[in-house]
Amino acid sequence: MVDAKRFKDEILTLLDHLYESQKDTMEETAQLMARCIENDGVVHVFGSGHSVGLAIDISLREGSLAPIHIIENADAVVLGTFTLEEFTDKVNKFERRQGVAQYFYNLYDIRENDIFFVISNSGINGVGIDFASLARENGHKVIVITSMIHTLAEDSRHPSGKKLYQLGDVVIDNCGPHGDALLPTNGIEKVCSVSSICNNAIAQMCAVRAIEIMKQDGYEPPVLNGNEEHDKALKEKYKGRI
Repeated sequence: MVDAKRFKDEILTLLDHLYESQKDTMEETAQLMARCIENDGVVHVFGSGHSVGLAIDISLREGSLAPIHIIENADAVVLGTFTLEEFTDKVNKFERRQGVAQYFYNLYDIRENDIFFVISNSGINGVGIDFASLARENGHKVIVITSMIHTLAEDSRHPSGKKLYQLGDVVIDNCGPHGDALLPTNGIEKVCSVSSICNNAIAQMCAVRAIEIMKQDGYEPPVLNGNEEHDKALKEKYKGRI
């Protein structure tokens, strides 16, 4: 039977497995985040489709680290030179194109000490692979979040044949199933996608550990706290970068 309680039970089991199996890679990630921020860097987050939810969950809200920058596909139109028609082309889908990563990289104020999260559940689409490759070529650390079960079951759509996980300095497996949906039904379909829940849990666990590391280092973590003057000063510090 598929019902809310079963989903609750299954997702809690999955999150326990995620924590136990990925705690070492999340520790590596938190260390990279802390060192980045202590050295005046910004954490850039790129994810196409639902994957961008990870960045939304840990940025520009009370309790979040200030220097988190969301690389949004729509910025190609809002800040850049792509037309809306080019961006919404249903045949040549934007998130599957190669060659746009350099365009985005040049669009923002990206500095030497910055690091990158690149998130893709499948890990096979061109733009994410290009972005991870470009970031590494420019000397940035890259944290990849993907479903290893899913990515190993699919062929890469990138001309190189590579998949996203092959380009990460750190690779965190969100432990989601192939196809993302968790619960089988009486039919051929499954229901209840879990990648957003798993990705957001990863992001929050890495962020809170990074904050702990900074405090241990004697560095005051730049956390938005709801105080208008405090938050305004933090946003001003990172103006043009987040």
